[in-house]
Order: sequence, then structure tokens, then C-alpha cells
Amino acid sequence: MPGQNPYRRLLTVPGARAFTAGNLLARLPAGMFGVSAVVMIAGTRGSYALAGAVTATGLAAMALTAPWIARLVDRYGQARIAVPATLCAALGSLALVLCVRTGAPDWTLFAAYAATATTPNTGGMSRARWNHLLKGDPERLHTANSFEQAVDELCFMVGPVLAAFLCGTLFPEAGTLVATFLLVSGVLIFTAQRSTEPPPHPRTAAASPLRAPGVPPLLFCCLALGAVFGAMEVTTIAFADARGHASAAGLVLALQAAGSCAAGLVYGAVRPSGPAARRHPRTVAAMTVLLMLPLLAAGAVGSLPLLAGALLVAGMATAPTMVTTMALVQERTPVGRLNEGMTLAVTGLLGGIAVGSASAGWIAEHVSPTAGYLVPPAAAATALLVSAAATARAAGAAARTGGRDAAALSGAD
Repeated sequence: MPGQNPYRRLLTVPGARAFTAGNLLARLPAGMFGVSAVVMIAGTRGSYALAGAVTATGLAAMALTAPWIARLVDRYGQARIAVPATLCAALGSLALVLCVRTGAPDWTLFAAYAATATTPNTGGMSRARWNHLLKGDPERLHTANSFEQAVDELCFMVGPVLAAFLCGTLFPEAGTLVATFLLVSGVLIFTAQRSTEPPPHPRTAAASPLRAPGVPPLLFCCLALGAVFGAMEVTTIAFADARGHASAAGLVLALQAAGSCAAGLVYGAVRPSGPAARRHPRTVAAMTVLLMLPLLAAGAVGSLPLLAGALLVAGMATAPTMVTTMALVQERTPVGRLNEGMTLAVTGLLGGIAVGSASAGWIAEHVSPTAGYLVPPAAAATALLVSAAATARAAGAAARTGGRDAAALSGAD
């Protein structure tokens, strides 16, 4: 219906509200588990180094496990795989709480947290449902992808704050316990909506997404974009701490997520201009330019409120970039391997976050916290070069193919 709110129209799709509600509950813990584990372990064992090492181990285990879980989801269906995988991850979280509570040896913390790596990519499963329900309607699929990105930003904006509140107000293990309950409840509600679940592809002959044309450059872009997010987080925390406002770092970073969330909703409400392949370099270019604002704010003035405003504006480029990136992943991933393709993209982001965090942390410690703000625009510029090169290569291949087709037709005439 012309003039209708595109998001209201999106949620009129039969079954959409139910699976969206369940998925929102299941995704909120993604922003809670890391903070909860750090607060719980550091608070009881007195070591941030141990807490950081445990969470880093879990991140590495997830990077290895997530594509395998996603492949099983594509092959056997969301409900058959996501529910047992989630229950396994929940047992890992409960084991971590038990090990911390009973004073078990440090190695048990690593083992328990590594078990949480079976957590399924619920955001990817939700995007796969939209792709299944809205096939043949690219405009509404664009709105759905924008909505999903806004949900991601909302979860990473609210999750850490909620986790810190629960751990600080109740008891150190409260954040992990609540996050586990939300994850299991959300996945059960989400997978119960069988009418919207994409059909499984048990005998697909499709090649791995890693060998699909145009996918490897996208995964490299995801790695570079992840470095943007990891570096920005670590640098902002270091910058706030250096000015005696460490407790305000979470609020400042939340403003960046708020800017991305708002931009994602606006981006989804407008008609996309041209194909995603053409839009991708433009969105990454805008992100590269806007990421200079935090560097200028931190270097020229050194004011935390001014930095917060710069991050709010810079964050507005995140959602359009990620929406377009995920749209390209969906377009280029072979049929029957969609969850695997999107999970590989998320794995690239996680790997980039680890690289960006380590790089910015070293720069902040050995040079200055302000210098750490050089990493995000540099990483975004790298993503821009890769995106532009891939787009130019695809355009050249299309032109050569078109020329050969035209010559063949001319010869036939």
C-alpha cells in the first residue's frame, strides 16, 4: 500500500512478528555474554588478563565452529540444529558459572566458555527467513535487511548496559544467567515458527560460499570492517580512561550504536538506488570519511562530549555499509548455503574485531589513546579499496561477456 510505513508493512508478512520477537530475545544476549564473563571472572578471580583470555578463547572457538553449525542449519533446517546447538551453548554458560562459583582451576573456565561456541547465528537465520519470504521483492528485502541491522545495533547498545547493571546490582553471575535464559527462550520461540522457516537443502550440489564468485572479496571487507569496530571500542575506552572518565566509555560507545541504529531504519525506509554491488563502494567511502571525525575530535580538542557527538555521526555510516554488505552476501551465496555464507561474513567480522582490538590496544598503550583513532579510518579505507577493485573487476568481466555475446549474435546473423 503506497504511503504505508515500510516497517509496519514488513511486519504484516504472516508469521513475521512471532519469529522477530523470538529472534530479538535470542540476539540480545550477544551483547551481554562478553561483558558478563569479564565482570564475573575479574570480580571473583581478580584478574582482567584471565577474563580477557577466556573471552578471547570463546571468540576463537566460535570463529571455528559457527560456519560448521550454519552448514548443518542449511542442510537439516533451523529448528533441528539450532535448538540442540543452543542447549549445548547454554550448558557451557552454566558450567562457566559453576566453575567460577566453586573456585575451579583456571583451565576449566577456558573449557566451559569454549563450549558456548555452538551458539547459532540467530541473526543469519532471521535474514534467511526474510530472504525466503520476500524472494522476488527486492525493495521489501532491502527494508528487512535494514531492520535486521538496526536490531543488531540495538542489541549491542542495550546488551552491555543490561549485563553491567545485572552484575553490579545483583551478583556477579547474574548477567550470564539472565543472558542464558534469554538465549534459550528466544531460540525456542523463534524455531517454533515453522511456517516461516526456509526449507532445508539436504543434498545441495552447491559449492562452498568460499568458492562463489565475488564472495571472497566480501569476506575480506568484513574482516576490515570488523577491525573498525574492534579498534573503535578499545580506543574509546582507553581515551575515556586517560581523561578520568572510564565509566562513561560505555555510554559514549552506545551513542555510536544509536547513530547506526537510527541510520539503518532511515536507510531501510528509502528505495535503494541501483544494485547493491554499485552501492557498496559508496557506503564504504562514506564510512571512511565519517570515521575521520572521531580522530579530529580527539586530536584537536580532546573533549569527551565532543568525541561522543563525533561517534554519533560516524556511527550513521555503519548500518548502510553493513546492510549493503549482507545484501551482497545473500545475492552471491549459492542456493542452499545461505546460512553458511552469512555466518562466514560474521566470522570475518569477529576476526577483524580481534585484529582491530589488538592493534588499537597496542597503539593506545605505546603511542597514545588518540593515535588509536587512526586505525578505524585506515581499516575502512582498506575495505573501500577491496570493494572498489571487486566492483571494477565484476564490471569488466560483464563487459567482456557482453562483447562476446554481441559478437556471437552478429556472426549468427
